[in-house]
Amino acid sequence: MVERKLLVLFGSQTGTAQDTAERIGREAKRRHFSCRVEALDSYEVANLINEPLVVFVCATTGQGDPPDNMKMFWRFLFRKNLPPGSLCQLDYAVLGLGDSSYPKFNFIAKKLHKRVLQLGGNPLLPVALGDDQHDLGPDAVIDPWLLAFWDKILALYPLPPGLEIISPAVRLPPKYTLHYLAEDSTHPDGGPLQLAAPRAVPSELHPFAARMVSNQRVTAESHFQDVRLIEFDVSGSGLTFSAGDVVMIQPQNSPEDVQQFCRLLRLDPDRRFVLKPTEPSTSLPALLPQPCTIRYLVTHYLDISCVPRRSFFELLSYFSTNELEQEKLQEFSSAQGQEELYSYCNRPRRTTLEVLWDFPHTTCAVPPDYLLDLIPLIRPRAFSIASSMLAHPDRIQILMAVVRYKTRLSKPRRGLCSTWLASLNPDQGDVRVPLWVKKGGMKFPADADTPVIMIGPGTGVAPFRAAIQERVAQGCRGNYLFFGCRQKSKDFYCQAEWEELVAKGFLTLFTAFSRDQEEKVYVQQRIRENRRLVWELLSGGSAHLYLAG
Repeated sequence: MVERKLLVLFGSQTGTAQDTAERIGREAKRRHFSCRVEALDSYEVANLINEPLVVFVCATTGQGDPPDNMKMFWRFLFRKNLPPGSLCQLDYAVLGLGDSSYPKFNFIAKKLHKRVLQLGGNPLLPVALGDDQHDLGPDAVIDPWLLAFWDKILALYPLPPGLEIISPAVRLPPKYTLHYLAEDSTHPDGGPLQLAAPRAVPSELHPFAARMVSNQRVTAESHFQDVRLIEFDVSGSGLTFSAGDVVMIQPQNSPEDVQQFCRLLRLDPDRRFVLKPTEPSTSLPALLPQPCTIRYLVTHYLDISCVPRRSFFELLSYFSTNELEQEKLQEFSSAQGQEELYSYCNRPRRTTLEVLWDFPHTTCAVPPDYLLDLIPLIRPRAFSIASSMLAHPDRIQILMAVVRYKTRLSKPRRGLCSTWLASLNPDQGDVRVPLWVKKGGMKFPADADTPVIMIGPGTGVAPFRAAIQERVAQGCRGNYLFFGCRQKSKDFYCQAEWEELVAKGFLTLFTAFSRDQEEKVYVQQRIRENRRLVWELLSGGSAHLYLAG
């Protein structure tokens, strides 16, 4: 009997590819496959030559780049010395997630499919190209592709005698079980931030708990938008970065939301538990201390403010004891109900917590064991670093707009990370923020004589502030900045700093304040007015041009 073993490997940036990979994992379990779902970079890539059956689910990010959690796999796969037939035993399929409004639509999935084929792999189906731009999102492609995939797989690996596909009406077991500890057991609480091990370079798995030094509003109080210049002390972290790099910040839920969530699900926030995987091959969540309190789990781990995905409604429907609620949840998780789900959830940006409010009978029946299957983990947020180590050693500064906007829901929508950071006050004690640094997409010229033209309207100026500080510290004078905002008196970020550099001859500054006169003026008009200079710098001075928005 052929071993019925399936491996699902994903490369995911925002969580959609991971969600899809986990869906395939659930469908495999219903068909009695032994199945593992893993991020590509968590998988020991050398074992690929022994795998009989693999599904790759991968997103394309930016301008045709692989997601962060498959970058090492990507480099390995394209090594020149891999023998052409090394994957000849592998049956595989590739499911891509992309956005057709970008020129390199699903580039990673297409290239991966081609490369595995080159290495001798046997494709079971043409590559699936999920598209965010479709009215029904990537599911419009995923749903029919998966039906064809399972038809193909069950023909190759028929169900063992006497077994049938587990009906969709049956709930699958949870990934983990929560074992509550006796109230009086004396374990330290999994409370404080897990600090980076000494000498380990801070990373997603070992963030550095940086002290917030200052949190300053840089827009006028009367201005509609709250923008902050925030400074962190990273001394002793071992972090190094250059202009154009990015700081990743791990946010947390507000105490009010945590309290509300626990009340809705009838959870005691101070109860302590340990997690046990249901299957021995499942690893424990990396960032969760053991033992842990419910409060810590909900505050630091569960993304209760994200807009829930279709899979959330599918799992939630199994717990429903109320017929009306269950019908609605099943409709939202069906292929036919996707337009209605979009207008209920995605268009108004309704959060997981708000959805749980709308389904009270179901919510109070959710077993705690299923929390980690139901709600994804909080993802880190990326910010352009707005300072240079040469100007501010041991410091990282960011320029951050606090995200707040209206939809048809009565309560304004708020960004999880920016709202949390804006609420922190370093004058009221020791405030710590978990962070690490990532290489950015912008590289500034090493040669001091190369002029640099930077176009940075609004908070898009952040990486250019880092670049200008770095270049000034190195004595470079060819710095040209086009900056735009609404009003000189309200949102002209870093005005004094720019004016001082202009006076010293280090910076040539062009500004466009769109609302300061009758006719609106934007940076593109300033570029047009100075087209001769811009062209001279580009054609004669081999200038580099950068744009950030």
